[in-house]
Amino acid sequence: MDTKTNTILIFDLDDTLYKEIDYLSSAYKEIASFISKKVTKSSEQLWQEMLASYHRGDNVFHAIIKRYQLTDVGIEDFIAMYRRHHPHIQLTSSTKQFLASVKEQVFKVGLITDGRGMQQRHKLKALGLSNYFDTVVISEEFGSEKPNKANFKYFEDTYGAHLDYIYVGDNTAKDFIAPNTLGWQTFCLLDDGRNIHKQSFDLEPSKYPNHCIRDLSDMALILPLTYNPHEITSS
Repeated sequence: MDTKTNTILIFDLDDTLYKEIDYLSSAYKEIASFISKKVTKSSEQLWQEMLASYHRGDNVFHAIIKRYQLTDVGIEDFIAMYRRHHPHIQLTSSTKQFLASVKEQVFKVGLITDGRGMQQRHKLKALGLSNYFDTVVISEEFGSEKPNKANFKYFEDTYGAHLDYIYVGDNTAKDFIAPNTLGWQTFCLLDDGRNIHKQSFDLEPSKYPNHCIRDLSDMALILPLTYNPHEITSS
């Protein structure tokens, strides 16, 4: 198979190309810096408190407002800061090299991700992926979110249904329903313990991916890609 002319490879973003917990940590750090100007604790201490609160399952913003009796800022203000901030996140060297390799081999590379347009595009910029994808579907901009089939069908309408479509995601609750229905190949990147949304494989058949992988480079063991995952070094 000539992958350059036949394959369209489409990715999810959060917890697939990078770890969403890193975005959360970045946002908390910025918010902690903001709060530190109002209280007597350092931004580092506040950041660590917020992370600990998150891992306990608290409502982090409510807890921090209550603990420090913040009266001039509310939960909605923190949510807005969380969504608007320019994150300090990056691809692993493994992911970066894999993406560069497959970009040269497949016909088109796309992205289907749920979230707000500004927030997701800030992530793409921070990851150095703003110009990487040929087509980007972000739920807020597109008008619907996964598992809506329209978000996926858009690619077939754009490039043709006769091509070989592959979707790579991580969320077993919603990522694979639509592409499975459309007859695409689906890959699930397994949770390494850091995912925001935990995976469950107690699934009805329509939700189950075709393949489960532990690293994106493992796709090269299944697909006709001239790429050796053992030649890379993960960061």
